[in-house]
Amino acid sequence: MANIEQVQPRKGPSPVIQAGMLLLVTAAAIGVGWMSGGYLKGVGAPASVPVAPENEGKIMQPAAAEQPGLGPMLVVLAPITTNIASPAGTWIRMEVSVVYDAPQPQAMSDDIHQDLLALVRTLKMHQIEGASGYQHLKADLEERAAIRSQGHAKQVLIRTLLPE
Repeated sequence: MANIEQVQPRKGPSPVIQAGMLLLVTAAAIGVGWMSGGYLKGVGAPASVPVAPENEGKIMQPAAAEQPGLGPMLVVLAPITTNIASPAGTWIRMEVSVVYDAPQPQAMSDDIHQDLLALVRTLKMHQIEGASGYQHLKADLEERAAIRSQGHAKQVLIRTLLPE
């Protein structure tokens, strides 16, 4: 057996090596951050459009999607206040908006409102509890609105959801 005095404690890396490694890791982090920032900044930059020589200096008309009134349109629906299927006596108030790809007649918004009202009446409280319940409800509402509008409703925005 060895004497206790003969066993030498293990030394870690020297402070110089530790400082060098810290500087190396810091420089790598700064480089990766700078490169990813440059990449993300370049993603959102608008692409340059070449201009034909005969169109130089002329004012071009905006495309149909850029003209006012022809792009996406937000329609606020009337609040939905109704009782839900379970538990008995529980009411829910929901305010929603629908985003259309183009202006639509008011009758379509009324049909979507009635369809969403019918869907909400079939809900049970456990179906809308928590974040995943909210996401499932939103997906169901968007699916119903898209079916009722033949695909013109692109998104349903839930502004208020109050179970009472």
